[in-house]
Amino acid sequence: MEIILKQDVENLGFKDDIVAVKNGYGRNHLIPLGYAVLATTSAKKVLAETLKQRAFKEEKLIKDATKIADAIKELEIKIVAKTGDGSKLFGSVNNGDVAEALAAAGQEVDKKFIKVEGGNIKRLGKYNTTIRLHRAVIVELSIEIIAEQSN
Repeated sequence: MEIILKQDVENLGFKDDIVAVKNGYGRNHLIPLGYAVLATTSAKKVLAETLKQRAFKEEKLIKDATKIADAIKELEIKIVAKTGDGSKLFGSVNNGDVAEALAAAGQEVDKKFIKVEGGNIKRLGKYNTTIRLHRAVIVELSIEIIAEQSN
């Protein structure tokens, strides 16, 4: 079954993408929740016209996202965390903590667009994160988890 996504769906696609899904997933989940509509011939024509009109706006969004990506690449993010024995953390560091560190460095990014390698970080060290600023602009950022200095 072909559907047109009305919003971004994790592990499936982005808004206005035409994707093929199993009938049950489309009819019982995506369409009733308003995440998608059935990809009929007329819906595809409307989508094509909408995308054509939106192309100019998309270009500007991509340029803006690229500028932000270049600024993020220049950053060195160090997150201070409490540690226990050796290099093990109390708790963990996740995408929300990375978003806070980016905000402190002057770059506001919603945490849902940040993916931390392995999900949660539970040890000190360097880790890679992926930040999706736009469907066409994805930036890799290396972060370092350092131990909090005790007095």
